[in-house]
Amino acid sequence: MWDVPHPRGASTEAAASRQDPPAPVREEDDAASRSAVGRAGAAASAPERAPALDLLAPRPDAITAPDPAPSDPGTTTPEPPVAEQPPEPPVADPGSGLLGDVVVVAPDLGGALAVVPGESPAPGGGTVRSVRVEVEEGLPVDGEVFATAVLTTLNDPRGWSGPDGVTFSRTAADDASIRVVLASPATTDRLCAPLETEGTYSCGNSVTGVAVLNFERWVLGAPDFGDDVATYRQYLVNHEVGHVLGHGHEDCPAPGAVAPVMVQQSISAQGCLVNGWPVP
Repeated sequence: MWDVPHPRGASTEAAASRQDPPAPVREEDDAASRSAVGRAGAAASAPERAPALDLLAPRPDAITAPDPAPSDPGTTTPEPPVAEQPPEPPVADPGSGLLGDVVVVAPDLGGALAVVPGESPAPGGGTVRSVRVEVEEGLPVDGEVFATAVLTTLNDPRGWSGPDGVTFSRTAADDASIRVVLASPATTDRLCAPLETEGTYSCGNSVTGVAVLNFERWVLGAPDFGDDVATYRQYLVNHEVGHVLGHGHEDCPAPGAVAPVMVQQSISAQGCLVNGWPVP
């Protein structure tokens, strides 16, 4: 704390300097006098020092924050991080049978299947295999467009007609030799059991004659196919119906070679070039 003399004290001292010196006193009287004067001076000066300190204290409205430190001109303030946006749902494309502006994949729709009505003869020579197309109820799919995509793929000249000498007709009858089913991930798992499709993969069974296509894959494709989801869908049909026709899995013959259609390209093309056809 500062020791600040009061103005009045200054004037008193000045007046005292103009007076004659006091008469000598005895030591004991001098001590008593100094004690009394000290007590009196303390009592008199205590209430008067406070106003002097109050006058020196800064007013609350005069207190200001210190100036910020100058910024380094060679540095820049980092931008706040931008929150990562979730990916947009896939857009329905022509020929896929998908409905709506965007497609949302429901994990489980209960398993009720609807047969897509319609009949068409086999277009070529060879052993005729009749195909019935079914779609799980609740999927955002135009069944007729989907069924047309399946039969068009199966009867393409690059399909199984060359290797297996078969051609495919379309039917809604119960005695179809092949059923192609489009189902939600959970229903696919149930229909493919005991094979584990893990909510992700599809299956084909030569004993039951059923090829089950996982709707999530039909919508999204597979990583190695990139943005070419249309070719992946052709692969999916040919691969799973290939199992129904008795074909097992194959491996990529060499890095950079065209993948045989029975390579598990839904998982990986194993270094091969992706391919959707038995005869590319």
